[in-house]
Amino acid sequence: MYKIIGADEKEHGPVSADQIRQWLAEGRVNAQTQVQAGEGTAWKPLADFPEFATAPKAAVTPPPLSAPAAPQKTSGLAIASLVCGICGLLTCGISALVGLVLGLVALNKTKKGTGQSGGSGIALAGTIVSAVFAVLIPVFVILAAMLLPALSKAKERAQTINCVNNLKQLALGIRIYSGDNKDQFPPAATWCDAIKTNVGSDRVFKCISGDLNQRCHYAFNAKLAGQDVNKVASDTVLLFETTGGWNVSGGPELMLGQPRHGRLFVVALADGSVQQLTAARLKSLRWDP
Repeated sequence: MYKIIGADEKEHGPVSADQIRQWLAEGRVNAQTQVQAGEGTAWKPLADFPEFATAPKAAVTPPPLSAPAAPQKTSGLAIASLVCGICGLLTCGISALVGLVLGLVALNKTKKGTGQSGGSGIALAGTIVSAVFAVLIPVFVILAAMLLPALSKAKERAQTINCVNNLKQLALGIRIYSGDNKDQFPPAATWCDAIKTNVGSDRVFKCISGDLNQRCHYAFNAKLAGQDVNKVASDTVLLFETTGGWNVSGGPELMLGQPRHGRLFVVALADGSVQQLTAARLKSLRWDP
């Protein structure tokens, strides 16, 4: 005979082994139920008794299936926040400000929501993207506005230096020609052809800021053609900027109407030096040898 401790924590029995098997089949006891096989013996779980190992177990009825939860709808504000944040790239951060507000509202609603609306991740992403673009893009715009004038001046300065170097090489080429031709300046009508082999590259005939369709952007002072270099005043104009053309020669009438390099005109003198002059100083230039 056996005794058991029921779910009510009270002893029941003595009962027979058959009765315990019936209770086991009915689910009134289980493998963990404490059982005493006789007076004075130790209490043990029912599973420790081999005579009940083959007893039929109570069928376990599975819990009723609950209806699947309805999927949450993604918050429209969250989506709008992300879209506005991305569009901040195209609107210089203006739409990103709107996206930031929408993202904060969407985050607040998804946190306090009843489960019918979701998208907290999208709302967070929209808030972050909007905040970044709303701050960084205006900063970049301001920096660009500050740097562009400086970059423009640097570019202008580089072009001026290039033009100065061109005229220095052309003036040197003329001096080399003169040294090989009885100290005489080249003919005005063919001066480019005459010094071409003395300058090394056709690129020195062109100004970066000039018309790329022209072979040369400089003119020769026609009054120096065939003159003795030793008898010409050193401050006489030798080469000057013009609109373009090969073997162009003449006088001040061929000078550029507007400077290519900011407010400066570049002129080479008979002694080989190169000067950068404003329009006001052009009137003081010497053209006659």
